[in-house]
Amino acid sequence: MKTLQPTSVIGDARLLAGLDHGRLDRQGHLWAHGAQPELTRAAYLELCEAVGLKGRGGAAFPVARKLASLPARGIEAVVVNGSESEPVSRKDRLLLTLSPHLVLDGATGLAHALGAPHVLIAVHDAEAALSIREAILERDDRLAIEVTETPGRFVAGEARAVLSVLEGGPAVPPGRKVLPTRQGYHRRPTFLSNVETFAQLAVLARLGARRFSATGLISEPGTQLLTVDGAVRRPGVIETPTGVPLETVLQYAGADAGPVLLGGYHGRWVPRPTGVTLQGVGIVVALGTQTCPLGEVHRVAQWLASQSAGQCGPCVFGLAGLVDDFDRIVRGDVSGWYDAQRHLGLVPGRGACAHPDGAARFLASALEAFGDDVQRHLGEARGCGRPVLGVLEVNHG
Repeated sequence: MKTLQPTSVIGDARLLAGLDHGRLDRQGHLWAHGAQPELTRAAYLELCEAVGLKGRGGAAFPVARKLASLPARGIEAVVVNGSESEPVSRKDRLLLTLSPHLVLDGATGLAHALGAPHVLIAVHDAEAALSIREAILERDDRLAIEVTETPGRFVAGEARAVLSVLEGGPAVPPGRKVLPTRQGYHRRPTFLSNVETFAQLAVLARLGARRFSATGLISEPGTQLLTVDGAVRRPGVIETPTGVPLETVLQYAGADAGPVLLGGYHGRWVPRPTGVTLQGVGIVVALGTQTCPLGEVHRVAQWLASQSAGQCGPCVFGLAGLVDDFDRIVRGDVSGWYDAQRHLGLVPGRGACAHPDGAARFLASALEAFGDDVQRHLGEARGCGRPVLGVLEVNHG
């Protein structure tokens, strides 16, 4: 996995405030952000409803709705999912490493409001785990706070896989699909979200709804963290207002021309950035024009298949079949294209977890976005003439 990249801001810094000189200890955190107010459960719910705050882990589920679905009492834990196993994402790891107290403020403040006795933090990066543990020692939150290191496999970051690890089980999602708000940690009601969501809660608690809504979209105000990578001159984690144009981010990062991947390896491709705004994405990868797009996608397909939990046919056999399909497309065999269309119709909606659906979405989007390249590979030229440079990272930590 790549090392942490520099941070930068388009607009005003909120989540990344105070990070100009590196990690914030407790004193630096209080200087940059001020003290965390103590809010009631009703106050958190009202604030989240007022600004339309959504989870920042990819699913974009409304936080207010998750809070409202919890029972009035008997909540076992607040879980911070820091198992950021997406190879091209850095934002959550950066928050845990450089601004751990902001994440802890969001998690512990909500735990007190909900009456939850435990705050559990799952993280797979060693540096981030050390940072959050050091931050805990600087505080007195009157809660049981535990940090558990998880494997770096892709599916280990899924919410139910995280709960399994926290309970001492394997880092794979179980077949049962029960919401954590009903049956989470030790089958008790649990509030679980990703790292950035808790940092956003901490900022929202301090600013209030009106000041929080001073930037970003009317429908979902505030800021967002974007990991920008690939064929760019200034890769890193950028804080921007929600709804910022994709073209603005690419220009800011010094991106080369070419297609762009939004949302990582369960995301989608856009062939041109014109007219695209960024909301609920988190990852922006510029592919550039020097590498073979289909070859890059085939490499990622191989990696996605290797990350299978091995629990269901769509993941074990469906993804393996798609790897073979894309290999044949790259080599100019038209039968690969026809088989890919068939397999992409069979995989979604049948898996034990969201991994086969996300992988199929990524691959289907590639075939649509790279239609001209598909024609070059399947035509007389039998290829696009470009090497596979490995712009898309497939390692994991």
